[in-house]
Amino acid sequence: MSKICSITGSRVTRGSVIHRRGMAKKKGGVGRHVTKNVRREFHPNLHEHRIWVPEIKKFVRIRVTARGLKTINKNGAYRALKKAGVIAA
Repeated sequence: MSKICSITGSRVTRGSVIHRRGMAKKKGGVGRHVTKNVRREFHPNLHEHRIWVPEIKKFVRIRVTARGLKTINKNGAYRALKKAGVIAA
């Protein structure tokens, strides 16, 4: 199953982490030096949820981020899932 939120559509993004060594000048060192630029992936905060939709009287299983859950709480399950295309009108 792909790592994509059903509501917001957020997915895995790629970025980098800069590795540094040495002590900062303001802490009494000679300064920080970059030693490597490491590629990495940033994953969305996904959860597998069963959400009750009273309009269709069913549970809907979705993979959703924490932000997507807030959207569902704010707009209601049916409206949010319908706008995202998870359930048919």
